[in-house]
Amino acid sequence: MIEEVLLALKLLQMDYPFSGPWGAEMAEEYSSLARSIANVPGLICKVWTENPETGEAGGIYLFENEASLDSYLTGKIERLKASGIDTVRARKFDVNERLTEITRGRIRE
Repeated sequence: MIEEVLLALKLLQMDYPFSGPWGAEMAEEYSSLARSIANVPGLICKVWTENPETGEAGGIYLFENEASLDSYLTGKIERLKASGIDTVRARKFDVNERLTEITRGRIRE
């Protein structure tokens, strides 16, 4: 029972080829999308990632449960493919809440 509670949160690590914009320009251009993602059911938070040197962008997402993660991921991959991005790397992980709290991870609202 304790293990279930400690491993209920799910993390999604996603990245894909991206040609910009980067930094402040990206923040300005994608702020509406960020607001939309903030309202995804079951999403606790997203950390936006970008690497101009390798031409990649993506994010680290924390979800309340696997069903929420899977629902978001299915739609996200479809949207990326519709915009011409076919190479998407998505990896799912369990979150060990106890260890994350020790290392100051902010995983609960």
